[in-house]
Amino acid sequence: MIRGIKGAKDIFPGQIPKWNVVEKLAHHLAESYGFKEIRIPIFEQTDLYVRSIGGATDIVEKEMYTFPDRDGSSLTLRPEGTAGVIRSFIEHNLRNDPTCKKLYYIGPMFRHERPQAGRFRQFHQFGVELIGTTSPLADVEVISLLWRYFSELQLPGLTLEMNSLGETSDRQLYKENLVAFLKPKVGQLCSNCLRRIDTNPLRILDCKVPQCQTLTEDAPQLIDFLGQTSKKHFEQVLAGLDALSIPYILNRRLVRGLDYYSMTTFEVSCSALGAQNAIGAGGRYDGLFEVLGGKPTPAIGYAIGLERVLLALPESMTPSKKSWFFIAGFGSLGSQAGLTLLNDLRSQGIIADTDHNASTLKTLLRSADRLSAPYVVILGDDEVTRNELILRNMKTKEQESIPLATAVSMLKGRL
Repeated sequence: MIRGIKGAKDIFPGQIPKWNVVEKLAHHLAESYGFKEIRIPIFEQTDLYVRSIGGATDIVEKEMYTFPDRDGSSLTLRPEGTAGVIRSFIEHNLRNDPTCKKLYYIGPMFRHERPQAGRFRQFHQFGVELIGTTSPLADVEVISLLWRYFSELQLPGLTLEMNSLGETSDRQLYKENLVAFLKPKVGQLCSNCLRRIDTNPLRILDCKVPQCQTLTEDAPQLIDFLGQTSKKHFEQVLAGLDALSIPYILNRRLVRGLDYYSMTTFEVSCSALGAQNAIGAGGRYDGLFEVLGGKPTPAIGYAIGLERVLLALPESMTPSKKSWFFIAGFGSLGSQAGLTLLNDLRSQGIIADTDHNASTLKTLLRSADRLSAPYVVILGDDEVTRNELILRNMKTKEQESIPLATAVSMLKGRL
């Protein structure tokens, strides 16, 4: 027997209704905010992610699924969506298309992480990208969409954390001061942080190792190194959130794991997820376009892990099962009439099914019971001869006769 790949999860029919809830709401809300869906390839040139995410990040160094193409080039399964969207935007000159300034995507991503609750090596994200404006109101709009999505799903214990990473010059000055603070403590840092001190020192602030958290408690804060432009921008973002009554807390240690972030950064956590409680995050990435060979273009976006959302989704959000009919057609006349009725019901958008392996009323009813059918339509040769069918309520066991001539409209009225 060939088994599935560790960290890649099969999604079964009984789980699909919950997936439909989170995906349909994502489509609905994104489009209500004026975002248009974009679909990008599942694999890209490896250099796209090395340049955008940053060669010194865990994603590039440890987690990407990279493989050689037959022409010798290096390809990578996408570990996130933003880089591919921006690559497409630049390559196809979408800056001249007014319908492509607000884009969203839903689809699978791939990272070689340790599988755990709500985290897999193939996982799904819902992300948005608002391109072409530096306005703080754009930041507020994106965060508003993120917060509304979680709120409408009634996820419990939501917390929005906010921070600003400042402009590139702000961040560079801060990095120099942070490294100077950390250098005397290098012997006490964990192996990951020791590696990051020269490549990605901001990530040390995000380390989950208790010893490293203690060592950085008195570290310089980025807020003290923000220039006037960065400060004003962040103040306007927070004022916008206040105006929309979106609650937040300031987290001066909040940094993003991807190198292309700048200015506004944010993360939403959910108490239902335990210690690993992050459920969605994003920020501004005004420098990414130039890194990928495009013209300077401001942008902001977020990504939500849908498996994490499903883990926190309340049972009250699980959709009720739709009513449908099991057609029990048997005998030469009944089987043909059952086939016709199946077709007529489906043409009206009514869910109807049968079991082609069952040929007697007893076996058909047994199949209907196994499938938890709420209603069974009984159609034997005798019923067809009388130009009627028998409708059985499988819960109450009540039965009634219905004329074949008006069967479709009358069955539709039972739903």
